[in-house]
Amino acid sequence: MPAAPKVFGIILAGGEGKRLMPLTADRAKPAVPFGGQYRLIDFAISNLINSGLRQVVVLTQYKSHSLDRHISQTWRMSALLNSYVASVPAQQRLGKRWFSGSADAILQSLNLITDEQPDIVIVIGADHVYRMDFRQMLEAHISSGARATVAGIRQPLGLAGQFGVIDVDLEREGRIREFLEKPQNATGLADAPHEVLASMGNYIFDTDALIEAVTADGEVATSNHDMGGDIVPYFVDRGEAGVYDMKLNHVPGSTDRDRSYWRDVGTIDSFYDAHMDLISTLPIFNLYNMDWPIHSQTVNAPPAKFVRDSVGRIGNAIDSIVSLGSVLSGTHLERSVVGPWTLAAGGSTITDAVLLDHVRVGQGARVHRAILDKNVVLDDGATVGVDRERDLERGYTVTDSGITIVGKGVHVPQ
Repeated sequence: MPAAPKVFGIILAGGEGKRLMPLTADRAKPAVPFGGQYRLIDFAISNLINSGLRQVVVLTQYKSHSLDRHISQTWRMSALLNSYVASVPAQQRLGKRWFSGSADAILQSLNLITDEQPDIVIVIGADHVYRMDFRQMLEAHISSGARATVAGIRQPLGLAGQFGVIDVDLEREGRIREFLEKPQNATGLADAPHEVLASMGNYIFDTDALIEAVTADGEVATSNHDMGGDIVPYFVDRGEAGVYDMKLNHVPGSTDRDRSYWRDVGTIDSFYDAHMDLISTLPIFNLYNMDWPIHSQTVNAPPAKFVRDSVGRIGNAIDSIVSLGSVLSGTHLERSVVGPWTLAAGGSTITDAVLLDHVRVGQGARVHRAILDKNVVLDDGATVGVDRERDLERGYTVTDSGITIVGKGVHVPQ
């Protein structure tokens, strides 16, 4: 019986995340809180750990302190079996320069691979919300004989221009014929003409092939040194790129409603929409699937509490998630996600909103279709998301779809 291949995991977490501003003004995108008690990085790491990987590195660069701290405090593995999740900052091993792209990040970190000498390397992004059993993709990669395999998720044909699209070679089953970056005239799949296969940013490589590819790419002055834009086409041109359809992935505990869920939360609108996916009675993405848990740092806090306010007003919470340590006094909360240690006073109203941790909402204050970052304080009677022009005058970010974002530590007066 042949020995199982040694698999090494690399998570690319050095991106700046400009489209998530102001949430990324003071932190890396993978460190942005999500779903109450999680951070975006927790989904990537949980998927790898649940898939049996025990040696995982997270390549960081941009404003990485809170991300590095979260990984060191949360993801502690047993050193007895050489298990670890380690954050690795840009080390300038190839000169006085930072990462110039995701492929360059791997090139500058090849020492991590040569130290462990794995047979196969799994490379994934750090800022997507999904569940995936990488063991199934690994089996498909090995059986296909491909040197590189790209995970694809089915998306509506009309959204093809937002993704890297995988054109499947019908004559060579499982191989990629062409990788199209945000095509405007994409063709639908043979079995589903209304859909395309979009790259999830998740890849599996034979180790020697990955080293060869990023090394060759590093010598091309005109390259963007990007995994999707440069490395995948390298393998496609050589006929060595395979595709894995996420539709084939069956995660324990998943249902027909949440199977194959995947969100790229790279924009404020997608970040907000992903939160709204969590709160229905039968959620589109189920945080409560204990057969495939999303792990995170345990919040050392008392349970959430719902009480009457000082004058006896009774609050309510409808279709919402409320995290540990939060106290809502006579508050109307609806279709919202509330982070840890949030305090909301009597007569306040919070609807269709996302609140990160340690937010304070004063008496009679109103929050609607808004995202409030950590330590935001609303005075009594203050409003956010109610008057667009007033929000803009105060310098808050308001998206075209009408979502107001208040940055970390901002005081909102009446």
